[in-house]
Amino acid sequence: MAPARLLIVDDEVDMLEGLKRLLSYELKDVVILTVSRGRQALRLARREWVDLVLLDVRMPEMDGLQLLEVLRQEDPGLTVIMMTAYGSIEVAVEAMKHGAYDFITKPFDSDTLVRTVTKGLERSRLIRENRRLRRHLGESAAFQGLVGQSPPMRRLYERIQTVAGTDYTVLIRGESGTGKELVARAIHDLSRRARRPLVTVNCPAIPERLLESELFGYKKGAFTGADRDHPGLFQEAHGSSLFLDEIADISVPVQTKLLRVLQEQEIKPLGANRAHKVDVRILASTNQDIEAKIRERSFREDLYYRLNVVTLKTPPLRDIAEDIPLLAEHFARLASAELGYPPKRFAPETLASLSRRAWPGNARELQNFVRRAMMFSRHETISSEEIARMDGSDFNAGRAAVLDIRAEDGILTYKPAKERLLHEFTQSYVIEILQKTRGNVSQAATLSGLGRASFQKILRRLGIKPEMYRSG
Repeated sequence: MAPARLLIVDDEVDMLEGLKRLLSYELKDVVILTVSRGRQALRLARREWVDLVLLDVRMPEMDGLQLLEVLRQEDPGLTVIMMTAYGSIEVAVEAMKHGAYDFITKPFDSDTLVRTVTKGLERSRLIRENRRLRRHLGESAAFQGLVGQSPPMRRLYERIQTVAGTDYTVLIRGESGTGKELVARAIHDLSRRARRPLVTVNCPAIPERLLESELFGYKKGAFTGADRDHPGLFQEAHGSSLFLDEIADISVPVQTKLLRVLQEQEIKPLGANRAHKVDVRILASTNQDIEAKIRERSFREDLYYRLNVVTLKTPPLRDIAEDIPLLAEHFARLASAELGYPPKRFAPETLASLSRRAWPGNARELQNFVRRAMMFSRHETISSEEIARMDGSDFNAGRAAVLDIRAEDGILTYKPAKERLLHEFTQSYVIEILQKTRGNVSQAATLSGLGRASFQKILRRLGIKPEMYRSG
């Protein structure tokens, strides 16, 4: 891998030389470039690639804040660390709101400087490696939502590409929230069947008595209420791929009919006199121990072997903790777009805290956590302390969360404080229940004890979109 490239921008020549000498000694295999003017830095950054910019705030012609804005517009992933004189910290904080990664104050403590620059270079390395990996895999909609460059994720990307070139049935196994549906979509989008849309079935969401007719279709008059022919999802997926999400939840009778479809490549709709051929590739997923279900006789062993031609495993978040900062920043960008909010970012120490935290719900839990942070945060840079107040778990000291009753001009009075508490409770409750039902509004309304219309009214009032919670 090519050495990292660090650009230092400061109008004080002695400072430039001192920084270059110190960082050249402390940071091996790093190319250090120096310029003394903002416009020079801009020309250099446009001409050559740089991984990190160490940028002084106060400069003639074009100051650091102006340069930061232009650099970030041209390369949103660029890591910039601001340098500011002691007493001007509010300027550096303003810079962080506009996209700076971190700031350090003059006069520098050498250890702090080296540590901050090292962390910035590591962030740049992760971003650069992720981009390189995506280019290698063929950056396309196929890999949209799959983020990470850890060894387990690299192996997953490679296996996706390999199996996508075949028509084999694929069983995707992994814990809840690890992106099994994203993997299925990537396989389909890289396959020869990509010209037709992937058809997805969330098996647990369809009542057992309806699943058979939804999958295989029915003829008019097959049962009471069948007033027209219904082609079914297998027919809809003809020439494409059918993704059976959480297949271990289907009943044994439906498993038997599904086995016949896989063996014969034909379906027989309810009420039909004969079967007809279908050309469908099956992608299936489960978060359950299928082997245990086979021993319990709640899952057919012969169906399992038909599904298990190729198995892919999605890694839990605890096994790819090094990818958490990239995932958090990715989810933050998505949430900002979903909510129509200005871009927000996590402070470096917050990303470090997120990386240390346990995520039993995996990437889906992290994504919903980031969504809450985007909604509740009142600042463009989100600190660990602010998240602790919103989330109810302090990463640093384990303090209990309390309602924030502060106002800009003092303390909130009782009524607005109560309204804020009720709002935060309602928002947290609705998000939690949508997460559990994977965005199924009817199911969420039933579990909450509310009518569907009342539940939808709450969603509209809060500006929450159920589709945000339907990812695999």
